[in-house]
Amino acid sequence: MAATVILYGYRFSVYHRIARMALHEKGVPYDVVDVDPFADDVPDAYRAIHPFGRVPALRHGAFTLYETAAITRYVDAAFDGPALTPTDPKALARMAQIIAIIDSYGYWPLVRQVFAHRVFRPAEGAVGDEAEIAAGLEAAGPVLAALEAIAAEGLVLNGRDVTLADCHLAPMTAYFTMAGEGAAAMKSYPALMRWWAWARALPSLVETDPGLPDLPA
Repeated sequence: MAATVILYGYRFSVYHRIARMALHEKGVPYDVVDVDPFADDVPDAYRAIHPFGRVPALRHGAFTLYETAAITRYVDAAFDGPALTPTDPKALARMAQIIAIIDSYGYWPLVRQVFAHRVFRPAEGAVGDEAEIAAGLEAAGPVLAALEAIAAEGLVLNGRDVTLADCHLAPMTAYFTMAGEGAAAMKSYPALMRWWAWARALPSLVETDPGLPDLPA
């Protein structure tokens, strides 16, 4: 029987991987439809699902949804499996705070600057911009410090209970630490490092590893 859930996404998108992690944690079967949000010709049929042409988007029967945080909250609420949302109000608030920190302040320096220019562009045969890497590392400092304080508190990012905060942060961290400078920067944050030692082995993260592009012939 075909999966009733369809996830539209781009293989290398960190947000696509976040949604996939949530689906894996809940044990939900799904099909993937590839959409390149960077293409000049994003299909009109996809824009009917996601008017901004970004990824991911999700279809569950006749219900469609876009925006990663909305998708992961829906997946957690709509399907059986381990709860990914804390019931404790303080832990719930921290989870939401982490997701907001990552989206507002973390994604660009960690992924679009450090990872993209040190790892992804060279994998495509292009040259990374050292100024972008340096700027990303500088901007990453306050983000990592904020996450360190939350991890040290132990309500979430505690290396015990998988929440949507882990699903959101782990793919970003995986990309960031693929850059040598990113891995080195993480070592200054012991609570975050303890969390990462646990999170990096989560089957939901390992099984959704997109790899890197093949070098053009």
